[in-house]
Amino acid sequence: MPILTGSARLAGIIGWPVSHSRSPRLHGFWLERHKIDGAYVPLPIRPADMPTAVRGLMQAGFAGANVTIPNKMAAFEACDTVDETARKAGAVNTLVFKDGKISGSNTDGHGFLANLRAHGVDPAAGPALLLGAGGSARAVVPVLQDLGVQVTVANRTRAKADDLARELPGLRVVDWDRRSDALGDHALLVNTTSLGMHGQNPVEIDLSRAAKGLAVCDIVYVPLETPLLAAARAHGLRCVEGLGMLLHQAVPGFKAWFGFEPVVDDDLRRFVASDLL
Repeated sequence: MPILTGSARLAGIIGWPVSHSRSPRLHGFWLERHKIDGAYVPLPIRPADMPTAVRGLMQAGFAGANVTIPNKMAAFEACDTVDETARKAGAVNTLVFKDGKISGSNTDGHGFLANLRAHGVDPAAGPALLLGAGGSARAVVPVLQDLGVQVTVANRTRAKADDLARELPGLRVVDWDRRSDALGDHALLVNTTSLGMHGQNPVEIDLSRAAKGLAVCDIVYVPLETPLLAAARAHGLRCVEGLGMLLHQAVPGFKAWFGFEPVVDDDLRRFVASDLL
């Protein structure tokens, strides 16, 4: 581990709780690999305390921070400026402190697209069906739409999906109980819900109705192979696990805080994956 000096660059991950986050392990790997004079630390902060705490971090000399659930909306409100990625997502996962100002962005969409491409999947290959209408869907839908992809959302609560469609023009909605019927018309299926996560119920969808060549992406990464991905493999479909999204979304923040653009490679993936269930 590099020795910290008085000039060390500081960043961290904000959440409540934050002990589950793999981001310190991820960023710590890059700091060690590139011998950077810096540190990335967990920052347990309640959402209600975000305005005061974030300004305090900036005053303390931090370069910025990542933000995880349930603090992303509070981070949005704490910013002086937000970019288009954060505005469309309605949430911030990356904060940069500069010249006394707090800037916010949302790199989840970037991480999602980079992960698909790393697995050899063209995100613009055809229509996409998303399961879920929460924060992750808000980040994923705009980046797919920007590529000209027709996106359809199925959510367990129809009203929430309809609300998202009103905010993101062009988004289509299908009833949750029709999700299997819709598979044949799509080139990409994305689970943006917590279904399939360790301790949660699995996603229930009939993949026998999938179009030939369907790619199945699950943003859940604990476990690495979710029940949905296991079922997709059994049907001979292309699979994209969620860990890569976590790794790729971290790149822009690391570059902004530490002045070096890291790469996502197999060594990093193995190192972070070794800490997963």
